[in-house]
Amino acid sequence: MSRALPFEYVGNFHIHSAYSDGGGSAKQIAEAARTVGLDLIALNDHSYLTQLHTEDEGYHNGILVLVGSEIGTRFHHYLAYNIKNQVNDESYSPQEVIDAVNRQGGFGFLAHPFEEGMPFLENSMAYTWNDWSVSGYTGICIWNFTSRWKENVKTSWHGIYHLIFKTYTVKGPSRKTLETWDRLCLKRQVVAIGGSDAHGSSMKIGLLKLTPLSYRYLLGTINTHVLTPSPLGGDFTTDKGIIYEALRAGSCFVAHDGLSPAKGFRFFFTRDRDGERVQMGEEAPFSPGTARIELPRRGLIRVIKNGSLLKGRNGSELSFEITERGVYRVEVFRKTLLFGFRPWIFSNPIYLR
Repeated sequence: MSRALPFEYVGNFHIHSAYSDGGGSAKQIAEAARTVGLDLIALNDHSYLTQLHTEDEGYHNGILVLVGSEIGTRFHHYLAYNIKNQVNDESYSPQEVIDAVNRQGGFGFLAHPFEEGMPFLENSMAYTWNDWSVSGYTGICIWNFTSRWKENVKTSWHGIYHLIFKTYTVKGPSRKTLETWDRLCLKRQVVAIGGSDAHGSSMKIGLLKLTPLSYRYLLGTINTHVLTPSPLGGDFTTDKGIIYEALRAGSCFVAHDGLSPAKGFRFFFTRDRDGERVQMGEEAPFSPGTARIELPRRGLIRVIKNGSLLKGRNGSELSFEITERGVYRVEVFRKTLLFGFRPWIFSNPIYLR
C-alpha cells in the first residue's frame, strides 16, 4: 500500500549565486524566496562546490537552502544534488559526469536539454544536451523559465514586450522536451522537475542599473512542488533527506506559480482490486482502477497516456477509469484574460506497467 503524501513544499531549483555568474549571496536569495512564500531553494552554481559554498546549506530565516552544482561547459549541463565534491567537467564525458555524481551518493537532472537560446544579443547560443545514450540520471528539468523566456527575445522591442508581459508570454516545456521525456518514460521512471535558472543579473543603461529578471520575480515562477509523507521539522539533515528522497522518487510536480499558485494539485490512481493508491512518480503492476485529479483552481486538464492525449476537460477536478496499462501524466493550462490558456502545471507520471 502506497503511503499517503499529505505534506507539500514549494521549492525553486536551479539558481545561481555570486559564487558563479549570479548576482546575490545565499542569504539574499533565501530572503527573496521568503518574500514570495517558498519553503526551499536549491543553488546550482556553475562547477563550483567548495567547503565555503556547502556551508551555505541550512535554514536561512525559515527557508531550507540546498546546495548542488551545475556541471558542464559548452554542452551537457547536469544539475547535481547531494554531492560533497565538485565533479570534473573539463575532461569527463556526460556519462562519466553522471557516474561520478552517483558514486558520491548523489543524483541529478539533465538541464534545459533542448533550449534554443536568445536570438537578440546572444546569437541564439544554447547549452543543449546532445548525448542521449547516457544512463543513470534521475530525470530531466523539463521547464526552465529563463531559457524559455530568452527564446522569445528576437529584437529589443521583443525584449521590452516580453519583460512587461513575462508572466503570461513565457512558453511552456517545448514539444521536443515533452516528446523525449514521454519516450524515455515508456522504458523507465524519469523524474521531471522545473526551475527558474535565476541569476539576478543587473545591467546598466546610462546611469540606471536594472535587474530585468530579479531573484524575487523568478523565484515565484517555475517551481517544483515536493510531496512528502512526513513534515519538515526544522532539522537540516533530516529535512534535506526528506526532500531528496521525494525528488528521487518523482513525488513532485512542476508549476508556474506566478501564473496562479498551484499548491493543492493532486494526481493519484486507486486500484479497484485492493484499494492501493499509486502516487505521482510511482510504478505499479497494472490492474483496473480510477485516476483522480484535483486542482486548487479551474483549468484545462489534459491527460496524457504514453505521450498522446487521452482526454481533456475544463474544471477543478477530474476522475476517470483506467482500463489499460500505460504511463499517465497530467498537463493543466490556466485561462487568462488577454492571453488565453497558458501552461500552468505538469505532473510526474503514474506508471502502470
